[in-house]
Amino acid sequence: MSLWIALAVFVAAYVFIATERIPRLAAALGGAALVLAFGVVGANDVFYSEDTGIDWNVIFLLLGMMIIVGVLRQTGIFEFLAIWAAKRAHGDPFRVMVLLCLLTAVASAFLDNVTTVLLIAPVTLLVCQRIGVRPEPYLIAEVLASNIGGTATLIGDPPNIIIASRSGLTFNDFLVHLAPLIVVLLVVFVVLCRVLFRREFEADPRQVAEVMELDEREAINDVRLLRRSLIVLAAVLAGFVLHSTLHVEPSIVALLGAGVLVVVSRLSAESYLEEVEWETLVFFMGLFVMVGALVNVGVIDAMAHWLAGTVRGEAGLAVVVVLFGSAVLSALVDNIPYVATMSPVVAQLVAPDGPLAGQTVLWWALALGADLGGNATAVGASANVVVIGIARRNGYPISFWEFTKYGSVVAAVTVVLALPYLWLRYLS
Repeated sequence: MSLWIALAVFVAAYVFIATERIPRLAAALGGAALVLAFGVVGANDVFYSEDTGIDWNVIFLLLGMMIIVGVLRQTGIFEFLAIWAAKRAHGDPFRVMVLLCLLTAVASAFLDNVTTVLLIAPVTLLVCQRIGVRPEPYLIAEVLASNIGGTATLIGDPPNIIIASRSGLTFNDFLVHLAPLIVVLLVVFVVLCRVLFRREFEADPRQVAEVMELDEREAINDVRLLRRSLIVLAAVLAGFVLHSTLHVEPSIVALLGAGVLVVVSRLSAESYLEEVEWETLVFFMGLFVMVGALVNVGVIDAMAHWLAGTVRGEAGLAVVVVLFGSAVLSALVDNIPYVATMSPVVAQLVAPDGPLAGQTVLWWALALGADLGGNATAVGASANVVVIGIARRNGYPISFWEFTKYGSVVAAVTVVLALPYLWLRYLS
């Protein structure tokens, strides 16, 4: 009975989120409440279990970075970057999109993609307002770029951190094996942007002319706070890069950075807490509880083991199934809990006594499928949910289907291109 309840609740909540018949927060919290009320999961499952509970590392990473962004906003740095970007692109909307997307992709490779979009989204909103274009397409393009760019490194996308911990792969392993493909995919992505968003590249000539006359340095209104903020931010980013060496979770690094910045900034709580996307954080909690219910009743585990039985020791078939299976499933559920469930199965397959012993290509298939497939829908990756929350809060709502219309195309093209790369490099 618990199995069918968990499935029914998840499907119903997903339908409500996709159709927007009720607010997404109500759908997520309602679904979480139902699986709790029917006893599918309990308090220990929700609050304390790493497998079925709320991923507090994600929640507190987001909270810490949102507070840091809130303090940074008080310095005028986002206005500075917005004017700088618009002027460097000479006000051309497509150039602005390419510049912001490439900046996001590169930053996402060395931070995590959620942190990157939290920093870049405010800049995007401002630059779009300055040149007179709709910000929604630019925000969608950026989050797609962040998921692609984050795939290149161990720390760029949360699923990669999970894969590294299970497989023993290093930062350099990810960089050597995935970065070459990601460079190609980013070039393809820029071409796709030109096609997918072709109707969005009409700026207001008068506003563009006004931007070109601005001096971006005048946007900085608190130089002392900016210096302090950048020092703290640099320390936080260094902590992210070195977290595996320091054995400190990124969430702790973010909270420590937020705490230090709050103390040294001496700002009122209202000024930086207003940037916290409380609705997004609570939505994540509800989503984690519902996915945890699926894990608890064995749905995701059964799907993963079915996958292991299907490949029957054939490396080529295994790569195809893991790559495309991961892409599809990561589009439906957040790719973090999916990879947490799937990685032990891959570990069994490639173990010395497993049917595909030594075939590390399966780890790369899992990473590419989960990271790139997460672009397909609004709930496929954490960065997607964060950007949609920021857009809604600033008066630019992005519907589930508007995101999916673009994201599904990008996900399909990039995942399909990943297959020949894996095949030619590791199986030929």
